[in-house]
Amino acid sequence: MARAWQHPFLNVFRHFKVGEWKRSTKEGDVTPVTDKTLKCTVYRIRGSVSAGNYIQLPQTSTQSLGLTGRYLYVLFRPLPSKHFVIHLDVATEDSQVIRVSFSSLFREFKSTATWLQFPFTCEAGTSRKDLAGVAPSGARWTCLQLDLQDILLVYLNRRYGHLKSVRLCASLLVKSLYTSDLCFEPAVTVAEARRAKLPVTPVPREMAFPVPKGDSWHEHYVHIRFPSVGSRASSEPARKSRSPPEAVFRGRVRELVPPPVAFSNPFPDGVSPAVQMFGPTAARPVPRPLPEVSLFCEHSEVPSMNGPRDRSQEPSARAEVTDKHTAGNGVDTAAPESAVVPVALEDVAPRQPPGRKQSRPEMTLGETVFEQRSFLPDPILKLKGVIGFGGHSTKWALWTKDGAAVVYPCHAVIVVLHVETREQRFFLGHTDKVSALALDGSGSLLASAQARPPSMLRLWDFQTGGCLSLLRSPVHALCSLSFSSNGVLLCGVGKDPHGRTVVLAWGTEQVGRGGEAVLLAKTHTGVDIQAFKVAFFDETRMASCGQGGIRLWRLRGGELRSCPVDLGEHRVLELTDLAFGQAQDSHTLYVCGRSGHILEIDHRRRAVRRVRRLLPTQTPGGHSSQKQPFGAGPGISISSLSVSQTTCAVGSDDGYVRLWPLDFSSVLLEAEHEGPVSWVCVSPDGLRVLSATLSGHLGFLDLPSREYNTLARSHTAPVLALATECSRGQLATVSQDDTVRVWDLATLQQLYDLRSPEETPRAIAFHPTRPVLFCGFASGAVCSFSLEAAGVLVRHRRHQGAVTGLAASPDGSFLFSSCSRGTLAQYHCSTTRCRVLRVTANMVCRDAHPTPNALVVSGDSRLLAFVGPSKYVVTIVSTASLEELLRVDVSALELASSRLDSAVAICFGPVPPGHLLVSTSSHTVVVLDAASGRVVRELSGVHSVACPSLALSRDARFLLTATDRVIRVWDYPAKASPGCQVYIGHSEPVRAVAFAPGQRQLLSVADAIFLWDVLGAPGRSPSGSAGDSPGAPPTCEAGPGARQPEDTEAGTGGLPRQQVPVPSQASPLQLGAHAGPLKGADGAFSTSDEEGPSQESHNPEGLHQASSLPMLVKEASGAGDGAQGAPGGPWGFSMRPHPCGWATARSTTKAQARPSARPDCYRHFTARYKASSLVKSASAPSARVERLLLKAVVGYNGNGRANVVWKPDTGFFAYTCGCLVVVEDLHSGAQRHWLGHPEEISTLALSHNAQILASASGCSSTASRCQIRIWDVPGGSCRHLLSYHDTAVQALAFSPDDALLVTLGDYSDRTLALWSVATCELLSSVRLPEPAHGVAFNPRDARELTCVGQGAITSWLLQQRGADVTLQVHREPIPEEVGAGELTSLCYGAAPLLYCGCNAGRVCVWDTRAGRCFLAWEADDGEIGVLLCSGARLVSGSNTRRLRLWAVGAVPELRRKGARARSSSVFMEHELTLDGAIVSAVFHDSMDMGVVGTTAGTLWYVSWAEGTSTRLISGHRSKVNEVVFSPSASHWATCSDDGSVRVWSLAGMELLVQFQVLNQGSAGVSPLGPQSCLCLAWSPPSCGRPEEQQVAAGYSDGTLRVFSVSQIAMELKMRPHRAALTAIAFSADGQTILSGDKDGLVAVSRPHTGMTFHVLSDHRGAPISTIQSTNKECGDLGAEGADLWLAASSDQRISVWASDWPRGHCELLDWLSSPSPTLTEFPSRPPPCLVAFCPWDGALLACAGLGVHPEVVFYSLHQKQVVEKIPLPFFAVSLSLSPGAHLMAIGFAERMLRLVDCESGAVQDFAGHDDWVQLCRFAPSAQLLFSAAHSEILVWEVSGHPATEESLGSGSWPPWRRS
Repeated sequence: MARAWQHPFLNVFRHFKVGEWKRSTKEGDVTPVTDKTLKCTVYRIRGSVSAGNYIQLPQTSTQSLGLTGRYLYVLFRPLPSKHFVIHLDVATEDSQVIRVSFSSLFREFKSTATWLQFPFTCEAGTSRKDLAGVAPSGARWTCLQLDLQDILLVYLNRRYGHLKSVRLCASLLVKSLYTSDLCFEPAVTVAEARRAKLPVTPVPREMAFPVPKGDSWHEHYVHIRFPSVGSRASSEPARKSRSPPEAVFRGRVRELVPPPVAFSNPFPDGVSPAVQMFGPTAARPVPRPLPEVSLFCEHSEVPSMNGPRDRSQEPSARAEVTDKHTAGNGVDTAAPESAVVPVALEDVAPRQPPGRKQSRPEMTLGETVFEQRSFLPDPILKLKGVIGFGGHSTKWALWTKDGAAVVYPCHAVIVVLHVETREQRFFLGHTDKVSALALDGSGSLLASAQARPPSMLRLWDFQTGGCLSLLRSPVHALCSLSFSSNGVLLCGVGKDPHGRTVVLAWGTEQVGRGGEAVLLAKTHTGVDIQAFKVAFFDETRMASCGQGGIRLWRLRGGELRSCPVDLGEHRVLELTDLAFGQAQDSHTLYVCGRSGHILEIDHRRRAVRRVRRLLPTQTPGGHSSQKQPFGAGPGISISSLSVSQTTCAVGSDDGYVRLWPLDFSSVLLEAEHEGPVSWVCVSPDGLRVLSATLSGHLGFLDLPSREYNTLARSHTAPVLALATECSRGQLATVSQDDTVRVWDLATLQQLYDLRSPEETPRAIAFHPTRPVLFCGFASGAVCSFSLEAAGVLVRHRRHQGAVTGLAASPDGSFLFSSCSRGTLAQYHCSTTRCRVLRVTANMVCRDAHPTPNALVVSGDSRLLAFVGPSKYVVTIVSTASLEELLRVDVSALELASSRLDSAVAICFGPVPPGHLLVSTSSHTVVVLDAASGRVVRELSGVHSVACPSLALSRDARFLLTATDRVIRVWDYPAKASPGCQVYIGHSEPVRAVAFAPGQRQLLSVADAIFLWDVLGAPGRSPSGSAGDSPGAPPTCEAGPGARQPEDTEAGTGGLPRQQVPVPSQASPLQLGAHAGPLKGADGAFSTSDEEGPSQESHNPEGLHQASSLPMLVKEASGAGDGAQGAPGGPWGFSMRPHPCGWATARSTTKAQARPSARPDCYRHFTARYKASSLVKSASAPSARVERLLLKAVVGYNGNGRANVVWKPDTGFFAYTCGCLVVVEDLHSGAQRHWLGHPEEISTLALSHNAQILASASGCSSTASRCQIRIWDVPGGSCRHLLSYHDTAVQALAFSPDDALLVTLGDYSDRTLALWSVATCELLSSVRLPEPAHGVAFNPRDARELTCVGQGAITSWLLQQRGADVTLQVHREPIPEEVGAGELTSLCYGAAPLLYCGCNAGRVCVWDTRAGRCFLAWEADDGEIGVLLCSGARLVSGSNTRRLRLWAVGAVPELRRKGARARSSSVFMEHELTLDGAIVSAVFHDSMDMGVVGTTAGTLWYVSWAEGTSTRLISGHRSKVNEVVFSPSASHWATCSDDGSVRVWSLAGMELLVQFQVLNQGSAGVSPLGPQSCLCLAWSPPSCGRPEEQQVAAGYSDGTLRVFSVSQIAMELKMRPHRAALTAIAFSADGQTILSGDKDGLVAVSRPHTGMTFHVLSDHRGAPISTIQSTNKECGDLGAEGADLWLAASSDQRISVWASDWPRGHCELLDWLSSPSPTLTEFPSRPPPCLVAFCPWDGALLACAGLGVHPEVVFYSLHQKQVVEKIPLPFFAVSLSLSPGAHLMAIGFAERMLRLVDCESGAVQDFAGHDDWVQLCRFAPSAQLLFSAAHSEILVWEVSGHPATEESLGSGSWPPWRRS
C-alpha cells in the first residue's frame, strides 16, 4: 500500500515541487528556461564547479525521497564542451546507503563498498585516447534509464531498497526525473503500440519527447539503458570478480564513428565499463574490413511489463564487433537511405543492415524495430540464382583471370557466372545499383561502386567473396573504376555535387593484409571523361577519353596530373572507349568514337599515330565493314573496344560485334545482336569476346568454334508480375519494358519472348494443365498463347479498361480477368479455345493497379477473391457462378484506427482450414475465415508501409511478405508473435513474391528475378491446398471420422495406408441404408432439463448393418434392369448407381466431408459473425434477491429463417431475438423469455397441437455442435437438449402426428436427422450429397417427407418395423423447361400437390403420385424463400420484399391435363411490399391474416382482407450504437450503423418516429451504404417547454444533425468534424453541443446558429469514447463555471473541464492518464476507456479501462486521487450508473451483464445476450436498465433495495481497495 501512490510512475520534480524550493534545494547558477526542442520549461544548471551548482532532492541529506520504483528515468541534455555529474544515493534492503555517480569527468570505472563511479563518455568521433570526455556541440536530449535494482545486484551483490536522494550537478539541462516499476519504451507511443499490437509499455504522455511528424524518435533523441543487457546477463561472473562487464550504450549517429576498441572478450584488459553517447559530429571516414557473409544486425529486446526480461538471448557488448569489421562502420555506410544507422545494443530503434539476410527477425513500427522470436533454420533462405543483367548501365562485364567465369552486375548484386557449368555465386552488400566494376590483374581483388549518392565503394576478396573494405567515396557518384595490373592502385572517375568531373586514386596495397584503402590523390577536371584506364605496364600512368579530347595522366608526389593529346582536326569527336595495346613493346593506345573513328595514339610521344574510320558496306554475302577515309559519310557508332595481342574487338550501336586484326585490314568475325552493343571485353587468352547490349543481353563469341553463347538475358525495366507453371517448371514474367518472357527455372534461361508493337502487357497467368499462357493487356484485351505452337489461340476484348488481374482455377476449368474500370470476366478454359462465360460490371475495385494479387482462386477451385467493389471491401464469389458468398469491409476491422483501412493484396491459404489473407494499408496482414469472414488472427506492423504482395506456402509453414526492397519470411504457424527473417538484395521495390512449384524455392521479382532456396524441409501439403499441382490427379482423403467400407482394400491399386485405421464413431446412414435406432452413439446426444442439465440420455441399440447393401435410388425415367423393393407405384427402385455418385458405403460414422460453398440462395441461414466469446462462469443471483428481471426484448432477428410461430387458435405467438425465444401476448404485449441457447437461434418449429416448440442454434465456443432445444409450451421449460449437426440447422419440421421431428443441416453440414419426439432419440440420419434448402412432411402421410435443393426434389419414405426404420429415397430432377436451378422453398397443397419455389422467381407444381412437374409460372422477379398454402390460396415471399397472394384453386384440375396445363388459370389476388426480404411467415388456415418477418428486423401483421400491413415488432437490423432518454422519461431514442435514429415510447416500447438520412454519400466516403449514426444525445429541459426537445446525432462522415422530436423534422445539419463523430453531448443549458471525433478533436458548437466556435485538440491522436456534461457549480473545485464536463479518449486519457459557454470560458480542471493494458491480454481490440460522473456524488468519477487491470476506479476531483477500486473479471466495454440507488451496470465482451451494488458490494451476473454487451444505460427513473448486444435491446426491470444486507450473488464480495 505504501507504494501504490507511486504507481504506475511518479514525476519527482512535480511531486517535490521543484521550483518552489521548499522540499528541494538549488545552489549556484540554476535557472528555468524554455527549451526550443521540447517546447517546455526545463532547468539549466551552469557552472564548472559541480559542488557549487546543483539541484538536490530532497532539501537536506537527513531526509529521504523514499522512492521505491525500480527504474529511474533522467530526462536531460549535457551542455556542449562541459562536464556534468549525477549523484544518486540508493538505500539497500539492509539500510546501507550506496552512492552511484555518473559523470563525464570520470576516466574509468571505480567501485568501493559504498560508492560506484561510472564514466559517461560523450564521443565526438575522435579516437579513444584523444577523448576529452565533454559533450559534443550537437548533444541531444537523452532519456537515461537506470535499473537501480540491477546496478546494485550486478556490481555490489546487494538488494535494492529505495532511492534516498538525487543531486544533479554542473553543466546540463534537465526536464524532470521519473521513477516507475515499469520499463517504458520512450520511442513508442500508445497509438503505435496498439497498431503493432506489441507487448510493450509505451511511454506516458508527460514523459514523451515531441517528435516532428514523419521523423523517427531516434533521429532527435537518445535512449540509454544501464546496466546493459549483456552485463546483466553476466551478473554471476561480475559478482565474483567485482569487476563489471563492458556496458557500452550508444545513440544513433549520423556519420561513421569508429569504435574505441575492438574487444576480443567481454572483459578487455584495461578497459572500464562506460556509458557512451555519440553526438552527430562527423568522424573521419576510416574504412574497416567487412566480411562478405558475416554481415550482422543489432537487436533490441522489448522489455516485459514486469520489470527485468529474459536476457539469455540478448547479445553482449562483444556482439558489436564481428571479425575485422566494426559496428560503427560497415553497417552505417551500407544504409540504404541515409547514414543514420544504429550502432548500439540498447538503442531501441536499430535499423536492419542492408545486403543479405537479417540474422534475427524484426517487426518494424515506423522506424522503430522490435525483436521478434526467430525460427529455425536461420537463415531459412539462400539465394540460388539471379535472372538479369545490368541495372545502372549495361557497360560492365569482366572476364576472370583464367577466363572460366564472367563477372557482371545485376542491379545491386554482383554475379560470378561460370561459363561452362552456368553456376552462379554472388557478392552481396550493395543497397543500390552497381555503377562500376574493376578486377585487378591477379584476379584477387574486385572493386565495385554503387550509384546512389554518396557513392559507396567496396573492395572484395574475389576468391572468398568477403568484403575487405568499405569506404565512402568523396565524389557524388562513381561511374568508372580501373585497377593497376598488380592491384596496388585503384582509380575512379565520378561527379561531385556540382556536376564537375573528379578523378581519384586509392592505394590498395594494404587491403588484403587487414589494412584499408588510402586516398592518394584527388583532382577536379573540366574535361569530359567517358573512359579511364590504368596502364598495365606502369601503375602511375593512366589515360582517359571523352567529348573532344584524350588525356594522359600520371600519379606523382601524391598528385594526379594530366596533359592532353593534340588531336588536330579530330578534337571535335565524341570518344567513347579506349584500350592499351597488349604487346609488351607496344606503346599504342586505341581510342574509339561515335563517328566510327578508331585512333591509334602513341602515349609516350602524346601524338596521334593513325586514324581509321569504320563505315558500313553492303556486300553480296551479307554485312561487313571496312575502313574508309575521314569524312566519307556516316560511320558506325562505336561504343566499346577491347584489344588482345593480335586482335581488336569492336562493339557498335548497329548491334554488331566485329573482330579485326590490329591493322584493321578486314573483318575477321562478326556477330549480330538484338540491340545496340554497349560493352565488349576480350578474354585473357584472346579466344573469347564477351559482349553486352542495351537490351539486357550478355553473351560471348567463341573464336575457335565461331559460335555465340548466351549467358544471360534480362528485362530492361522493373518486373511487374510473375506466374509459375507446375509440370514443366516454367516462369513467366511481365515487365514495364512491354515484354512477356518465359524462363526455365532449372537453367534460368529464357525460352520465349512475347511482345506486341501495338499492345502493352499488364498481367499473366499459366493454364494449370496445358502449355497455354494467358496475357492481359492495357487495351483491355485478354489473349491465350500456345507455348507449343508459339502462336495466339484466341483473343477476347471484353474489358474497357486496362487488365489489372488474371487468375486461372487450379483445376483448369475457369479463367478470370479484371480491369481498371471494375469489370470482372469469367472464361471457360478447359478446352483449347477458351470462351467467355460471364462479364459483370462494378465488381472489382476501380483503383486497382496491375498486381499478381488482384485476383486469387482457392486451392480447391471453388472460391474467387478480389478487392472490390471499392478498395475498402474484399469480396469472395463462387468460381462457377460468380455469385457473391462473402463481403468483408476491411475498413471496419480496426475500429480504433483514425483512418479508413483499405485492402492492398490478398491470397488464399490451404483449403483446410480455408483462410484468406488480406494485406491492408495499415501495414497489417489480416487472416480471415473464408466462410464466415471473421478475423482469425492479425499480423501487425508487417512492414513500415503497406505490403503489395504476399504468398503462403502450401503447407502453411511460411508466409512471404514484400514491400519496398525487403522480403520477410514469417513463421506462420506461430500464433503469438510469429518470428520472421528479413532479406534484402533488390535495389527497387519488390513487386511480387511466390513459391516455386515444389515449394522448395521461392521467387521474388523487382529490378531482377531472384530465385531463393528454402532451406527448411517442406511439410506435407494439406489436401486441396492452394499450392497443389493442378496437373496432378485428384486425390480423395477421408476426413476425420470417415472410414472406408470394410470389404474394400486399404488403398487404391495396392497403395499402402496413409494412416492406421481406427474404430469409427456412430454416424448417420447414407442414402438408402437400412436404419435402426442408434445406441451409444457419440454422433448425437440429448439431455433432459428435468433430469439435470448435464445428464445425457444415450440412444438405445446400435444400427443393424449388413455387409454390403445396394444403394436404393429410383431413376427418374423409371427404367431399370430389375426392380428392388416394393413393386409398383412410385416407390419402385432400381439398383443402378446414381449418376450423381451418391455414396454407397455402409458406415455409422458421421461423415466429415469437405464443406460446400454457400448456395446461390438467400434462404440459407448464415450466423452473424461475433468476435465475442461466451463466459464460462458467472455469479448466479438468488431468486429472493434478484435485482434485475428481464422485462422486454426490443427487436426481431431478421437474420433467422422461419423463426416466427403463431397458433391463432390458442394465441401462442413466439419469435427469436439473438439467442432468446420471445413468447409474446399479442393483445397485452407482455413477454416471456426462454433462455438457454448459447448462440444465435436460426429457426423455430411448433408442433401441430401447439404443445411443443423446437428451436435450433449454431455451434459455439462452449458447444462443438448445434443445440436443438425442445420446449414445453404450457410450462415454458426446456424438456430436452438435442445435439447432432455440426455447423447450423437450416430447417425444423414436425410430422403431422407430432411423433417425429426432422432437422436439416445447412450447406456445410448437409445432414438430415430424424428424431422421436416422445423419447428425443435419434432414429436415423442421412448424409446428403448436396445442400438442401428446405424440408417438409406430407400433411396427409407422416411417413413421407420432401427436401428441395439444387436441380431436384428428394422424397423420403419412412417404414418402421419394430425398432427398425427403413428410409427409401426418390429423387426427381427438375425438367429443363421449368428453368429453375435451385429449388429454395416448398409447401404441400391439396393432395397430391407439392408447390416449390426457386431462386429464379418461378413456382412449380409437382404431382407427388406421378413424380412429375406439370405446371410452373413466374411468381416473382427474385428468389422465393417462403411458400405457404392452405385450401385454394398460396402465399409467396421473396427477396424482392414482395409478399403475394395467389389463387390456386384451379391447379388440381390442371393436374389432370398433364403437359397441356397452362398457368393462365393461376392469378394473383393481392400484393404487399414490405421493408426487407421475406424470411418467415405464418398464416391462419383461411390465409386471410398472418405474421411475416423480414430481414430488416421487422414483424408485420398482414391482413389480406383489408390489404394492409401493420408493424408488430420493430428493431434495428444493424449494430445499436447508443440509447438515450428524454428528460421526462417518457421516450427513448436509439441510433445504429444503418444510419437511422429511432424514437420509442418508454411505456409501450413501441416505435414512434424514425429518422433515416438519405443520400449520405460524400466525398471520400465509400458508397456501399448509408453512413452510420455513431452517437446520440437528447437535449436537457429548455425553458420548461418540452416541445423544444431535440435529439442530436453524430454520423460517420463527420456531420452532426439535430432533429426535432415534436415536429418530426431535421432542424440543423452541420459538419464540425472531418472524421467520424464518436461522442456527443448537450451542455447543461442545452444551448451548446459538445462533439468528439475519431481523430481526438472535441468541437463546441451552437445549435441555434449552426456555428462551431471552439475546438479542443488535447486528445488528438485517439478517438473520443465518452463526452458527458453536468450542471455542477465548479467553485468548490477551484474553477469558474456552471458546466462541468469530461471527455475520454481510447488511449486511457480523461480530461475534466469547467466551462461557462455563454461567456466563452473553458478551463481544464483535471487530467487523468494511465498506461495501456497489455495488448496480449486483449488481442482483438483494446478495451474502451469508460468514464461517467457519479450521480450520488458529483465530484466522483467512475472509470473503467483506465489502467492495466480490469477494474472500475472511483476518482475524487477534490482529493485528486483514486478513492475506491472495484475489480472486475474482464475488461468492461460498457458502463452505466443508476441515478437512484447506488447501482452500477457493467457490460462485458463475454456476453455478460453485471450489476454491482456499490453500497453492499454485492454483484449479480446476467446472461441472455448473444454478443458483447456494447451498451448499458439506466433510465432516468432508475427503474429500468437497457442493454444492447449488436442489434438486440434488452430492457431490465430494476427492483428495490433488499431488506437485508446479505450478498446478492452466490459468491462472496471481492475486496475493494480503499485509500
